[in-house]
Amino acid sequence: MKHRLVLPFLILSISIGFGQHLIVSDSSNWNSLREGEFLSFKIATTDSLQPKYTLEGVNGYGIQFDTLGVFYWKPSFDLVDRLEKQKEVSVIVQAEWKDGRRVRKPLNFKVLHQNRPPFVEDLPIFYVKQSSSNSYQISDQYVRDPDGDPLVFKSIQSQLPEGVSLSSQGLLTWAPSRNQFNSLKANPLQIEFIVQDQPEKSEVKGKIKVAQTQLDLPPEILIIPGDSAFTIKEDERIHFKIYVSDPNGDENISNVGFVCSDGRVKSESLVQNTSVQSEFTWSPGYYFVEEVEKVKEVEIIFFALDKSNNRVQREVTIKVFDTENLEEKDKFLYIKYKNSLIQAKALIDLLDENHEKLNKAYKQAKKGKKNRSILNASLGATTGLAPVAFADEPSTYKTVSAIGGTTVLTMGTLEATEVIGKSKNDILEKMKINVEIRNQLQLEADNFARKYSLKSTRRNKEFDPDRDKLLPIINNQKLVVLELDASKPTARNFDNKDIRKTFPDFSDQ
Repeated sequence: MKHRLVLPFLILSISIGFGQHLIVSDSSNWNSLREGEFLSFKIATTDSLQPKYTLEGVNGYGIQFDTLGVFYWKPSFDLVDRLEKQKEVSVIVQAEWKDGRRVRKPLNFKVLHQNRPPFVEDLPIFYVKQSSSNSYQISDQYVRDPDGDPLVFKSIQSQLPEGVSLSSQGLLTWAPSRNQFNSLKANPLQIEFIVQDQPEKSEVKGKIKVAQTQLDLPPEILIIPGDSAFTIKEDERIHFKIYVSDPNGDENISNVGFVCSDGRVKSESLVQNTSVQSEFTWSPGYYFVEEVEKVKEVEIIFFALDKSNNRVQREVTIKVFDTENLEEKDKFLYIKYKNSLIQAKALIDLLDENHEKLNKAYKQAKKGKKNRSILNASLGATTGLAPVAFADEPSTYKTVSAIGGTTVLTMGTLEATEVIGKSKNDILEKMKINVEIRNQLQLEADNFARKYSLKSTRRNKEFDPDRDKLLPIINNQKLVVLELDASKPTARNFDNKDIRKTFPDFSDQ
């Protein structure tokens, strides 16, 4: 049903000067219309001079408006959603004169949803076999509702042959008797049905032609999805469901297969679940398209044969585009991710070992300062030497020489560490540098391990810059002051468990 709403003129009442305004009369309710309804009017003014009209806010609604003020609009049927029911559309009309005067006025439209009835295309013939249960599903490929409403199928009882039933979902079943089957040979049957959308309940009639199975009729093949051209990337997968039927009976189907223009599409891609149902699954792989080609086109022909070698086929074209190999890229990025953390861990372990050495050296320095002294003994005034006798027992005497006079003994305590070992202040300074570098590296490496623990995050542009932030710490110029052992390697063979002990958020994926 077509609607047309024509308003010859809408008079715009204009006040010129200070406080200009534009008034549009809506007494005729012209601003409320349905989808698919044609609205046409011309805007005029009471001013003797003809202004130039413009319209703002069209926004792809399909509104046509010329400089003379002629307005045309037929809202499309997809403007208002079936569940939304209505939609507000606002535009602004502007009239501008050559002398600079200008007025603006919004026009507000209310567009109502317009339900459309379903439509039925010519359906494939329903071929039946004698004394067998035949079923025919009315496909949504031929019966559709333009608004996307749910559909209900209804039968017309007066036209149904005996034994025929039609479900609300569009499944037609019939097991014709011998007489019914024979009558179909001369007079094919037309079964009418009704399709009704919900909840509007708009109806349309459809017809199914029922005929007797004929000998040597070719099979029928249905591929879902039903498109004949597809575009995929190398890392994507394409999947078809293939349904085959034969008017002479499904047992008459002898072979279902495909041929391809590219020999790399293997026959194993087609899996036959039953004699009438198969699935085709194929993924090109990253090396299917040469880098210089960028895109490669593949033609696949699906076919079905019956026992009389009658053949039916469907051709499908697939364009495959060259794609970056994410698997190789992820492996490469993971190696960079892991190696960075291995270098960080190696340096952290080395700094921990060095900290222990510095700690021991500091303790020895403190101990040496307290206990190490220099003993200085010198002789004073010596009067002479004389034998002296000692008796351990009454009958035993020992004679030794003795020095007579005075002896001076001097104990001079010195800063032993300043003389013998290294300076305690130097050790403290090295310990401070050691801890500073170690803590900074631990913090940055922890953040790096956590932030890039997933494959998807390592693909970001920030990965390499964040990785480069670790290098100045690993190669810190102050490391020279620590006099680390150069014989130890800066990178060691750590396994994932070792790395995770230092960086708990490290990922092994």
